[in-house]
Amino acid sequence: MKELVEYIAKALVDNPDDVHVNQIDGERSTILELRVAPDDMGKVIGKQGKIAKSIRTLTKATAAKEGKRVVVEILR
Repeated sequence: MKELVEYIAKALVDNPDDVHVNQIDGERSTILELRVAPDDMGKVIGKQGKIAKSIRTLTKATAAKEGKRVVVEILR
């Protein structure tokens, strides 16, 4: 999952070297914290959050195949 989010984010931003994904595994779910450069926040979130929602949908679909629950958080 972490690699999927990182791959998508790097394809969207102008500064792919500033993309960092931190994975936190819990008992019932996994949290993926996505950090990008401040200038690239809008590109990852998209208009009205459509790109962020798409990223979350893709990760949830992938996680569902594995029987897991994933939450994607976009941080500064």
